[in-house]
Order: sequence, then C-alpha cells, then structure tokens
Amino acid sequence: MAKPSPAKVKKLASEAKKAAAANRAAKRESLAKAQVEAPQEINYEELDENWRKIGLAAPAGRALVNEGLYQLSDLRKISLAAIKELHGMGPNAVRVLVAEMKKADLTFRN
Repeated sequence: MAKPSPAKVKKLASEAKKAAAANRAAKRESLAKAQVEAPQEINYEELDENWRKIGLAAPAGRALVNEGLYQLSDLRKISLAAIKELHGMGPNAVRVLVAEMKKADLTFRN
C-alpha cells in the first residue's frame, strides 16, 4: 500500500479536528440546553452553613456553593486564582478563606 501524500495527511487531520470541534460544540450546546430546561432550586441556607460559621459574606458563600464547594477541605480542589474570579468573591472573603485554610493547614490547588 502506498504511503499517503503529506497534503492528504494534512487534509485528513484537518477534517478530524473540525469534526472533534463540532462534537464539542454540540455537547456544550446540549449541556447548556439541559441546564436551561431544568433549573434547580438551591437551598443556600443549608448548604452554606460552613461558610457562615467562618464569617464569610452571603454572596461569597453562594458563589462557593454554586461551584460545588461546601466545606473548607473542598477548597483544595480549586486554585486561589479561580476563587478570586468567582462572582461575589471580594477581597475580604479571599482574606477570610486564606486565613482559615492556614489555620486548618490546607493549601489551594496550584
């Protein structure tokens, strides 16, 4: 069997990348559609109890709950930069979280 030409290889690779990108876009679209169709009510009072205990403001606690972070040890899964980017997370909330992480001898993800 003859070896395919470089142009043919490049064309096939390009087609594969386009197909993969289309699949990813379709998957993102279906996930977004599913979230819009089935909004779930979150009971923040129950879920952000640990955040209120350490003195975190309500918007910061809700932001952490929305990310699936319910207790201090969950913060090891996420970087400090990602925490700072959350809507509702202000400088005071970041200071509180960093201080509590140091007290518990935990570190953020790099």
